[in-house]
Amino acid sequence: MTASRPTSDAPIVSVRDLSMVFPTPGGQTVALKDANLQIMPGEFISLIGPSGCGKTTLLRLMADLIQPTGGELLVNGGTPRKARENRAYGYVFQAPALMEWRNVLNNVKLPLDVMNTPKAQRDSRAREMLKLVGLEKFERSYPWQLSGGMQQRVSIARALAFDPAMLFMDEPFGALDEITRENLNLELLRLWRETGKTVVFVTHSISEAVFLSTRVVVMTARPGKIEGIVDIGLPHPRSDESREDPRFFEYATQIRELLKKGHS
Repeated sequence: MTASRPTSDAPIVSVRDLSMVFPTPGGQTVALKDANLQIMPGEFISLIGPSGCGKTTLLRLMADLIQPTGGELLVNGGTPRKARENRAYGYVFQAPALMEWRNVLNNVKLPLDVMNTPKAQRDSRAREMLKLVGLEKFERSYPWQLSGGMQQRVSIARALAFDPAMLFMDEPFGALDEITRENLNLELLRLWRETGKTVVFVTHSISEAVFLSTRVVVMTARPGKIEGIVDIGLPHPRSDESREDPRFFEYATQIRELLKKGHS
């Protein structure tokens, strides 16, 4: 069984010879060099590589948080700026970045408040998203009353509140303990299957990348390049047993070898 995904012949993200150079006091730093990548609607793509290899830079370029110094980047059929203006994606940061003075419901409603969505729709949509992430009983709680994993689920609910086509996620589970992280991996795959969103996910974990992804994009040490792409053929729905599948270890080995090659 495979997860249901929108069908389209056109990529939802198209990266062509993309480069990013940052000025530094000593000259310049090449964070990303000649990257090429096509992401189709409904895929779950993980970006993996050593620290400083350009994973987050590539994600931030897709999100129009920074602008490239070379190459071409199309998101949702247009420029990243147009995709941002059209609210084509939700962004989940490494830290939940919740407003401590707003309760859980009001944190999820934040993008809808900014969009001036009618109040009744805001409330119903926020509650729908909280139910989706399993936090419907905590809508009146405040962030400081929640565990780290629960806070990140609120962050995901907020990113999904305005029903974007894509979800960009920058190491959202990196600071969590292993058990919580594995549970949230399962929750994220359930959300992906139920919503049909395209997910681009940054991680340092090989096992996490294999478990979550349809494809894993392996990047080299700086200057960041795409060393290779590994198609993950594990069936859906995935479970804890998927980690014991012999193919799981084969995919992990392929990714590890590409990482070593990119480091040499």
